[in-house]
Amino acid sequence: MTLFQIVAFYLALNLLLAPILMYRVGQVRLGKKINLGDGGDDLMLARIRAHGNFTENAPLALLGLFGLAMLNAAPIALHIFGAAFFIGRVLHAMGMAKVFGQGRLVGTLLTLLTYVGTAAYLLFLAFTG
Repeated sequence: MTLFQIVAFYLALNLLLAPILMYRVGQVRLGKKINLGDGGDDLMLARIRAHGNFTENAPLALLGLFGLAMLNAAPIALHIFGAAFFIGRVLHAMGMAKVFGQGRLVGTLLTLLTYVGTAAYLLFLAFTG
């Protein structure tokens, strides 16, 4: 796989996760007839935040992968950062859904490690390339 094919792979996985999280919000919204906001419902709020948290974090992480590909990073680094971010977002959503008790914490930590690792490697490549 080329570097951009690797990035495209992780981009595609995240593009598939986004509508799943959107659907989960819609399920509760329709089921509980909540037209706008969270309606004071804890489940609705959790679903909104799981989706919102994903949309807040995905753009930067995926831009980081593109940056690494543009600077000819090692393919394994793209896989490590891409997989860690995606797994982290899945675990975070599972934690918000109370399917996996530590999912939110583990997902957040994986996301933060992805950000820091990607940033450090980008800086390294930018100044040594």
